[in-house]
Amino acid sequence: MGLGLEESLRLTVAALMQATGDSQRAVASALGLTQTQVSRRQSGATSWSLRDVDVLAEYYGVAGLDLLAGPTRACEALPDTRRRVTGVTEEGAVR
Repeated sequence: MGLGLEESLRLTVAALMQATGDSQRAVASALGLTQTQVSRRQSGATSWSLRDVDVLAEYYGVAGLDLLAGPTRACEALPDTRRRVTGVTEEGAVR
């Protein structure tokens, strides 16, 4: 049996936060919520709303349906400009 939509959305938001380096506080600010409210949504104590999905999709620069399709699809759709830059420079420094 697959994941339910709620669990899939929680995993998707977590994956996008990881891919972009965003904190719950940054996501909360975009949504007009507190960090605690985002934490409750991420833990499953409170459900994400359709408004939240719309705002998150715009914030991350992906289509709402990509966001709802799961973490893999949402991360594939994430614009390069929103991705966290990681790696090692030619000088050996981690960026």
